[in-house]
Amino acid sequence: MSRVRLLSDTLASQVAAGEVIERPASVVKELVENSIDAGARSIEVLIRRGGISFIRVTDDGIGMDRDDALLCLERHATSKIRTAADLATVGTLGFRGEALPSIASVSRFRLTTREKESIAGTEILVAGGKLETVRDGGEAPGTQVEVRSLFYNLPARRKFLRSENTETRQIEHQLNLQAIGHPEIAFSFLRDERLVFQLPATKSLRDRIRDLAGSELLARLLEVEPAARGRVRVNGFIGQAGVSRASRAQQYVFVNGRAIESPVLGAALKEGYHTALMKGQFPVTFLSIELDPTEVDVNVHPAKREVRFRDPNGVRESVVTAVRHSLESDRATWQEQFRGPPPVDPPFIRPGEPPAFASQPAFAIEPGGPARRASHIEPNDHRSDEPSPNDRRLPVPAHRFQILGVLNKLYVLMENAEGLVLVDQHAAHERILFEELRRRMEEQGVPSQRLLLPQVVSLAPRDAEWIERNLATLQKMGLGVEEFGRHTFKLESLPPFLSGSDPARLLQDVIDSLKSASQSSSPLRLGEDMIAKTVCRHAVKANDFLRHAEVEKLIHDLLDCELPYCCPHGRPTMIQISLGELEKKFGRKV
Repeated sequence: MSRVRLLSDTLASQVAAGEVIERPASVVKELVENSIDAGARSIEVLIRRGGISFIRVTDDGIGMDRDDALLCLERHATSKIRTAADLATVGTLGFRGEALPSIASVSRFRLTTREKESIAGTEILVAGGKLETVRDGGEAPGTQVEVRSLFYNLPARRKFLRSENTETRQIEHQLNLQAIGHPEIAFSFLRDERLVFQLPATKSLRDRIRDLAGSELLARLLEVEPAARGRVRVNGFIGQAGVSRASRAQQYVFVNGRAIESPVLGAALKEGYHTALMKGQFPVTFLSIELDPTEVDVNVHPAKREVRFRDPNGVRESVVTAVRHSLESDRATWQEQFRGPPPVDPPFIRPGEPPAFASQPAFAIEPGGPARRASHIEPNDHRSDEPSPNDRRLPVPAHRFQILGVLNKLYVLMENAEGLVLVDQHAAHERILFEELRRRMEEQGVPSQRLLLPQVVSLAPRDAEWIERNLATLQKMGLGVEEFGRHTFKLESLPPFLSGSDPARLLQDVIDSLKSASQSSSPLRLGEDMIAKTVCRHAVKANDFLRHAEVEKLIHDLLDCELPYCCPHGRPTMIQISLGELEKKFGRKV
């Protein structure tokens, strides 16, 4: 007796539904994408009991005639592609022709559709994949799909659904994704007949973000200027340095209008924000990436959540460049807010006092004695006759900062045109020393220390191939590596900041750390953790007393840094409190 049997059409559709339709949010996603592909300008979604009981999606798209309405319920029936060549140039959100038959096979399904020029539309009723009724309908032009009793014929699937609130949040998240990716379309969302949100069509992503996330978040975002970088166009908004979340909950990334999850783009965002975010934090982004459809494969995941790029390195470099350029543009804005008089020249430093790699950020002069670095000042050291920042103010022109004093021997209080500014003197000094030390080591090269006994390391084929391609970079970083046979390398020297008794593990860590780095990254990427720890020890501390000239120079040196807004660990160096916020605190403004 034969063991292999052909599945029935109904059972095959239910199996396919298991890949495409995971929960009510999946139904909403597929139906809304169909509405967008149909040219809808307004989409309304109504759910009951978290979408488990009822889902209705209504649009004003082009609609369908009766023949197309019947055909769209057949598996692999689609108007999006015709040939295999079309599969390589997909420009729509849907294309497989699996969503509608999969949904209809696991629910009580109703479809009404009407073309704009038609007098009557078509109404189709399906229950568990079986066609029940086809008749004329009188709905408005466009398409309306109702899905009742989801998974009613698959109780094993239904019991794995979460609570109504959880399923509702998932649906709302999907609608947020579509609304952000398509701000030109109006969206309405109703839960149990109550309006959750109503988003009008807008001309810009900025307005859509304001409608969804509020003006407060929008004010902390930087616009990524639309610019083509090679064959990739990147635009949208990203959070300022320090604007982050503990998860990727507000990390929205779109490729050709499709919301996706991509390790390549996740690594690119992390790289672009390098040293601008605390560890374990994720940037807030509303980023859109546009490229030729032939350069991206969307036919990777059944739910179309993942894509594959033909040139992942090119896409990654484009995103990294866009993020860095936006952060640098923000730096110019910050500098303009705090533009002040030039700092005083530092006095002569006693030879041998500071470390060779340290910067020249702040100094204290002992009466009748040589200068010494502020980071070496003992707490409560008040031997100078010069007044402290608490005792003096320098009048400065408008739009320039004015030092008001030092709070708790740690936070520098300043005034600028926007209001009150607090500067963490330790974090600020860390950023100054970090960038100075990294620059000096890049210019002078990384010292290398020979091993007493060279180590021979065997690697996996892909890791070996990566090392072969990047030997020059590794040697520039002070790693003495050379080929020593097939997939085997000899490690002869290491930079001082790398050590370990297991050379194989060491090289593996090097490879993992550098693979995600950008081509324009500092060759000292591996040593940056060591640099950050070193400058943390030598930066001015809390309770270190700084004189006015030292504070002033600290601020000037900070504003000249590449990323003045945060320390190497990602903590903010400055906090701006606007005049409007102060007026609210004192009840002067509502």
